[in-house]
Amino acid sequence: MSQPKLLPDTPEFRIKLPKGGEARGNLLAERGNNGTNKFLLREGSLVAAEAWPGLGDHTRRNRADLRASGGLVEVTAAPDLPPDRRRLKAVRDIECNSPSAAAALVYGYDASGPESWRTAEGHPLADYLSTAWRSPRKAWLVRGSNVSGRNLVRQSWLPEGLVSLPAAHLPPVEESDPTKSTLRRFVEDGYEGAASYNQKQGLVDELHAFLTQMRIGDTVATISDGRLHIGRLTGDAVQASSPRGLSNLRRTVTWATKSHAYEELPEELQQKLSVQHDVVDLTGVLDALDVLTGLGDLVATEAADTTGERPAPRELSLPDISAELAADLLVHDREWLEEMRELLIDERQLVLYGPPGTGKTYLAMKLAEYLGGGPEQVKIVQFHPSYAYEDFFEGFRPVEDRETREVAFRLTAGPLRELADLASREGNRHIPHFLIIDEINRANLAKVFGELYFLLEYRTRSVRLTYSGDDFALPPNLFVIGTMNTADRSIALVDAAMRRRFAFVELSPRTEPTAGLLARWLKREGKDPEPARLLDALNARVDEADFAIGPSYLMKPGVYRDGGLERTWRTKILPLLEEHHYGEGIDVAARYGLDALREPRP
Repeated sequence: MSQPKLLPDTPEFRIKLPKGGEARGNLLAERGNNGTNKFLLREGSLVAAEAWPGLGDHTRRNRADLRASGGLVEVTAAPDLPPDRRRLKAVRDIECNSPSAAAALVYGYDASGPESWRTAEGHPLADYLSTAWRSPRKAWLVRGSNVSGRNLVRQSWLPEGLVSLPAAHLPPVEESDPTKSTLRRFVEDGYEGAASYNQKQGLVDELHAFLTQMRIGDTVATISDGRLHIGRLTGDAVQASSPRGLSNLRRTVTWATKSHAYEELPEELQQKLSVQHDVVDLTGVLDALDVLTGLGDLVATEAADTTGERPAPRELSLPDISAELAADLLVHDREWLEEMRELLIDERQLVLYGPPGTGKTYLAMKLAEYLGGGPEQVKIVQFHPSYAYEDFFEGFRPVEDRETREVAFRLTAGPLRELADLASREGNRHIPHFLIIDEINRANLAKVFGELYFLLEYRTRSVRLTYSGDDFALPPNLFVIGTMNTADRSIALVDAAMRRRFAFVELSPRTEPTAGLLARWLKREGKDPEPARLLDALNARVDEADFAIGPSYLMKPGVYRDGGLERTWRTKILPLLEEHHYGEGIDVAARYGLDALREPRP
C-alpha cells in the first residue's frame, strides 16, 4: 500500500492532551470530502480513551472501528488512575478526513483542528492552510499617507491608480496565495535584524491580507489630507522594485473621483478607520462605504425592484417618550423624560444620582427597556470595591472545561464586552443596547474601565485592548446608564474625568419628579395619602438634601399590611437617620418618629 503524500513545506503538528500524553501528525496533500487537506495521525500518538457526550456520531463510530480492528489499543496504566486518564495508542498511521476529524479522534470531543494542532514553536495549523472560503466582496483600508515621510496617496496612488505596501526586504514570492507560514518564513529571513518580533508578526498579517485575502472587485479605502478616498481593486498583487523600496508590492485600483471629509463620515466608519495598522479589514462597514460611493442606492433600488417597495432605512434612533411611559413611571412632566432621552442621544452616557430610595435603578431599567425595545437589549451590572477591569470587560480567568474537567486560565469576556459584541453584530447596529451600572461610584473607576475610559469620551476612535490585543471601539448603539448614591460620603465624590464623560441627572426627594412620586403612586393604588404627607414632613426636618429619604421605601406591599408602616419606619428609615446623626447626640426617634411627625409643629 502506497504511503500518503504529505503536504510540502509543512511541519509536524502536535496536540498535548490534558493530564498527560501527546499526539503527532502531518497535513496531507490530498483533500478530504469537505475540501480541507486530510491529516495523518502518526503511529505512537496517544488518544483519550473516553468519548465525551456531544462527540459526533461519525467520529464515535470511527473510534470504535479503530479499537475493534486493532488500530487503537489501550495503554496499560496503573489501576488507581481515574477513567479520564486512560489512554489509547495508535499502533499505525491513521488517515483522517481533516485536521478537525483528527483532533476529535484524539480529544474524544469535537474540536477545531486548525487551532488545536500546533507546531513545536506553538504556531497553529491554520497558518499552513491555503485561504478558505471568504465573502464574495470585502473592503480594506490601506494606509499610504506617511510611508517613510512620503505621502504616496497624493504622489502615486491616486494619479497612477494603485495601492501598495513597502515590503523592501521581502524575498520574491512565487506563490499566488501564500500561506501565513510561508510569509512568516520569508519575513524571518528578510527582516532579520531589521524589525522586532512584534513588528514581524504585524508584517506577516498585513502581507497575508494584501497578497492572499484581497481579491479583484474588493473595495479599498485610504486617507490623505483629512479626506477618505474609495476605489475598487482591479488587479492581482505584483512584486517589483521601487524607489527607496516604498512600494514594492502593488495592486491596481480604480479610484472614485469624489473624496469625503473625514469629520463628516459616519461614526462607525470613523471608528474602523482609526485602527492603527497599515492594512485593516473594513468588511464590517462595507455598507457604509457603499453608501458613500453610491452603491448603497443601487442595492436599495435592486431590492425595491424585487419586493415592489424600497426597504425602510435602518438608522440608529431612540423612540420619542410616550404619554403611556410617563404615566407608568408616574412622571408628571413628560418633558423631563424627553430631556433624559436627548441627553442619551448627545452624550451616550448618563448617571442618575441621589439619596437611597429615589428609584434610580428602577427608572434606569424602565427607560433602557423602553428606548432599547425590550429587556433583551439591556444588561445590568453592579459595581463594588473589588470589581476590576477583568470582571467588567475581559481578562484571563479560571475556567473548567466541561468535557475534560481540566481547569485553565482562559480569556473570558465580561458584561461590557458581551454587550458590545452583541450591539455590533450585523443586523443589530440600528438597535439601541443599554448597559446599566448600578452603584457606579462604589468601584475604582480608573481600575475598572482601564483604556476604555478613553472610548467613553472619544466614541469615534478605537484602542488596542490590554489582554486580547484586538482593536476595539464602543459601538454607536451602546448606551450606558449609571446610578450613584450620594448619601454615603465615602463614595459620593467622583473624579473630574468621570464628570466629563457622563451627563449627571439628579433624583432628589425635594424636587420633581421624585418629590410628588409617592403621592401619585398612593392615588393610583387607591391608598391613604398619609404616608406621602409623613415623608414630606420628614424630609423637611432633614438638614442635608443628600440624606433625604426617597419614596421607594414606602412603595412596597408590606408597608400597607397591619403595622407595616410603623415597622418600615422603625427598621428601614430611622436607622438611616441614626447613621447620619451619629455622634451628634440627637434623639432620632423623637425628631423623626411617626408620632413626632404626626404632631403639628408649633
